[in-house]
Amino acid sequence: QVHLVESGGGLVQAGGSLRLSCRASGSISSISNMGWYRQAPGKQRERELVASIASDGSTDVADSVKGRFTISGDNAKNTVYLQMNSLKPEDTAVYICATGLIRLTTTTFRYRYSGQGTQVTVSS
Repeated sequence: QVHLVESGGGLVQAGGSLRLSCRASGSISSISNMGWYRQAPGKQRERELVASIASDGSTDVADSVKGRFTISGDNAKNTVYLQMNSLKPEDTAVYICATGLIRLTTTTFRYRYSGQGTQVTVSS
């Protein structure tokens, strides 16, 4: 079992920045990758895999945020970070940390464990 705790969400104006953190605990050795997906308000069935980072440091970033969002990890702290710059109103969503992420298609993915999520709201 892996337990994930996110932090760092909040309210920011368009063009601003936020950094999300996700700390993992539990069966750390079982973690192959960590990342973030988001779920926009009113779109309960639409989720987007934003970014993930594997244990070897390789990353996968969605085209919608490429160039604005950066994912990084600190293995010593079992923590993954998502630096979000140049935020737009359409980035407003609950951002959820997850492990065992597998991208199936450009719009679908699956994961093994997830956290409770942290709200990010970008005002125009």
